[in-house]
Amino acid sequence: MGKKSLDLSKYAAIDVGSNGVRLLVSNVTSIRGKRPHFKKSALVRVPIRLGKDVFREGKISEYNIRRLADAMHAFRLIMQIHEVRKFRACATSAMREAANGREVTDQIYDETGVRIEIIDGKTEAGIIASTDLYEIIEKKHDYLYVDVGGGSTELTFFSGGKPVVSKSFKIGSVRLITNKDIEKKVRKEMKEWIKKHKKSFSQITLIGSGGNINKIYKISDKKLGKPLEYCYLQKQYKKIAALTYEERIYELGLNPDRADVIIPAMKIYLSAMKWVGADEVIVPQIGLADGMIKQLYQEG
Repeated sequence: MGKKSLDLSKYAAIDVGSNGVRLLVSNVTSIRGKRPHFKKSALVRVPIRLGKDVFREGKISEYNIRRLADAMHAFRLIMQIHEVRKFRACATSAMREAANGREVTDQIYDETGVRIEIIDGKTEAGIIASTDLYEIIEKKHDYLYVDVGGGSTELTFFSGGKPVVSKSFKIGSVRLITNKDIEKKVRKEMKEWIKKHKKSFSQITLIGSGGNINKIYKISDKKLGKPLEYCYLQKQYKKIAALTYEERIYELGLNPDRADVIIPAMKIYLSAMKWVGADEVIVPQIGLADGMIKQLYQEG
């Protein structure tokens, strides 16, 4: 019998979020008849906070348009060096709400050749769900998937191994520190939605994704695959909230653009756990970029 040939290819995903912009380059190895392996080759994150512009002024500033263009130029060079076969760029909450969002994506494309696709909340949740999330979800259990971003939070109930109902809410970490007036109203809407749909499911486990919950998971030193308990999250929330912004950076080693948004993000996770009655949260450390890579590979 001859040896099975190994196919190695590289794909890239650009996630233009409300709190930062990320480039993920992944190696995808496959052998005919076997499942492909996805391995992170490079991850670059730049702190361009588009949400600060949009949630306060309604549009993206000239300053951040220039920074975004510079980032796309840099990302193109990185992808070129890695010999990326195919890439996709998606923008979420901030860009889709910006009055000049389409204008900005057209300008970026003209200057850099990177076409940024503005996606809605439902599409965003679907892309994330196409990741290795299905390897975590067991058919006999029910789950509430919570993805907290800078501008929005995507919620999806899973049962029987499949998504049953989902909704995107305009509440996120950057939006909350920019405009706190919306918190009470949207939190009430989210609570009512969760309470309404949880009646259709049995004991529910939370699955959390997003940069902030990933950071908390890293701080916890938990072994990969082990969940975070509600009491631990609550304790960490109180501990971090008691520190000043400067102390979070110096003592916890948080990046400046993480040190302020981590508090409102944790509050959303804790609230969702309380409303759904979950004692723990699974943190698979996946996100939009991972889902984009997987979809690119499946498209061929």
